[in-house]
Amino acid sequence: MTRLSPESRISDSRISDSRIRPAGAGRAVAFVAVLALLPFIMGQHWQVNLLLFTVMYAGLASSWNLLGGYAGYPALGHAAFFGVGAYAMAICTTHLGVGGGYRPFLLIAPIAVGTAVAVLPLARLLLRTRAAAFAVLSITVMFMVQTLAYNIRSLTGGSAGLIVPVAPFPAGTFERPFYYAMAILLAITLAVCWVVRTSKLGLALNAVRDDEDRARGLGVQTELVKLVAFAVSAGLTAAFGAVWAYYISFLYPGFAIDPLLALGTILMAFLGGRRTLWGPVAGAALIGPAQQYFAYRFGASQLYLIAYAALFLLVIYLLPDGIVPSLARRLGRLRPASPSTATHDQVATDSIFSAGDLG
Repeated sequence: MTRLSPESRISDSRISDSRIRPAGAGRAVAFVAVLALLPFIMGQHWQVNLLLFTVMYAGLASSWNLLGGYAGYPALGHAAFFGVGAYAMAICTTHLGVGGGYRPFLLIAPIAVGTAVAVLPLARLLLRTRAAAFAVLSITVMFMVQTLAYNIRSLTGGSAGLIVPVAPFPAGTFERPFYYAMAILLAITLAVCWVVRTSKLGLALNAVRDDEDRARGLGVQTELVKLVAFAVSAGLTAAFGAVWAYYISFLYPGFAIDPLLALGTILMAFLGGRRTLWGPVAGAALIGPAQQYFAYRFGASQLYLIAYAALFLLVIYLLPDGIVPSLARRLGRLRPASPSTATHDQVATDSIFSAGDLG
């Protein structure tokens, strides 16, 4: 019996994983259909508002997963990019006279691309560090951006805040345009994550996460792939911030650049399962509504933070690897060649180390 070489098996696996399987396409179509129908099923204002924030957190967690999950860099300051997107939207609508209605939504793509390009010099500096040093520096950047928002009063309003023109949408369906904008961004983010996971970029990020020095020694362009992951992650995060700013209509530096927002998205990615496509979505679906409920139920006494932490500890104790990997393993649905497993990550790393992809 003829045996295939490891490189041949890995190549065949990569080709298979990069194809859109009927089951995967069916799940994607069903997910998009559910997103589109939810505002009609849960039509009350508070329900659509809750859906909007849940979808936003799912997108933020998926965006963070590109850098914090696939590349393994513990970015703790993504709230800075969220705030940059929010203030970019506010400044364009307030100072540049873009106008109201649906026109501000046209700014989302330029804001995302502009943020991704603008962070490249900063990313190049931050990515020279690793692990705890990178985490500390990313938090530092977040507080630097927040301090700038407090002090550049001519643009941001400083501590007095900045009022964004209220969208002239009908009161009965006011939340829906913002919800669908968030839903489209979430779909785009998941599509980007899928492309990354099934491409050579994803293989290189796996290698960076497992052993960056070894990957660089074998010819992997580690700096390039890290910069791409950082820029794309920051740009997508800024896009969600832009929609949020137009929806909230009032920006304050402490809310637009909030450390709790950054930590919340990271917890959702951890709870759902890092390095998986649907893990951040599952984590947001669980934690997003719970966070809103605890804030409403116990917010006056700050007990909601204790309840939030207790829920996190409970899930971590019961599902230490995350919701998606743990449940899949318990139900016996994980296959060794599945791209959502740690086995696939190791195969990807072996592919980099044995064949020198992206070198």
